[in-house]
Amino acid sequence: MKYTTLGRTGLVVSRLALGCMSYGDPAWRPWVLPKEGARPFFRRALEAGINLFDTADMYSLGVSEEITGRLLAEMGRREELVIATKVHFPMGAGPNMGGLSRKHVVQACEASLKRLGIETIDLYQIHRFDPSTPLAETLEALDLLVRQGKVRYLGASSGEAWRFQKALAAASLRGLARFDSMQGHYNVLYREEEREMLPLCLEEGAGFLPWSPLARGLLAGTRATPADREATPRAASDDYARQLYDHPADADVLEATRSVAAARGVPMARVALAWLLARPGVTAPIVGATKPAHLDEALAALDLTLTAEEAAALEAPYRPHAVRGFAGPATAAR
Repeated sequence: MKYTTLGRTGLVVSRLALGCMSYGDPAWRPWVLPKEGARPFFRRALEAGINLFDTADMYSLGVSEEITGRLLAEMGRREELVIATKVHFPMGAGPNMGGLSRKHVVQACEASLKRLGIETIDLYQIHRFDPSTPLAETLEALDLLVRQGKVRYLGASSGEAWRFQKALAAASLRGLARFDSMQGHYNVLYREEEREMLPLCLEEGAGFLPWSPLARGLLAGTRATPADREATPRAASDDYARQLYDHPADADVLEATRSVAAARGVPMARVALAWLLARPGVTAPIVGATKPAHLDEALAALDLTLTAEEAAALEAPYRPHAVRGFAGPATAAR
């Protein structure tokens, strides 16, 4: 395994993160694996040296956190692990069950700690920004959690660069704990984060954790188009993919990825992840896995270095996209 630091912090993380949305309650999503189905993936990740595990309170409405916490407690060494979770999306129908108010942030953190079975969350992330709550209120609530020892590092996910910069500046001005990372929608099919967010993260020293690094299976070749509902169990119910990937040029990028992979004699997923791992500012792509090959290919990508010509071939067909992934209903989670 290769390691790096989370931005300018001293926190050492693996170059791959295991995304834990795939583990929880199959009643929440039919492709989600229950605890025993998830066990081999945690074991393989730990054996390979992955130390960063990313979940969220709303994945399976808390069951993902429960499974993540229990399996890591059984198989891992807590002091070596970096456990990340998120807050924002509603956890129930009540008026204070979602968002980034002081009340919800604090109570959601305490609930996540109980489900994970830990005393401190290593990386606590806002799942989205919340325009309905004053930014200062959210930042002060997150700072309180850090000062109480319930959280070690703070992160954000999927928002405008100006909003992230405003949060960084406000925290610095008020002497509050700052965001140390950003989770962003980024892959060879969707590169809009290169315009402002990635340069901002590099300038401010924030780590960048790409979500959907394989474009929900498109870059792995598991489905021909976002509308393909027959390819996999996840594709059958994945309406979010059809919202994210709808640009006419996407087909050309997929063909370029397919061609580079064929010339190399390796799967498309390995090429797509190798490209992403080499991008400036990228800390660790968040990889989901429901089959052993998913994790094996991600690990193999760590040892694949694309040539400048191969990278250029992947990038050439790209065309500007409308922004995708900043907002959406809770059911459109990653």
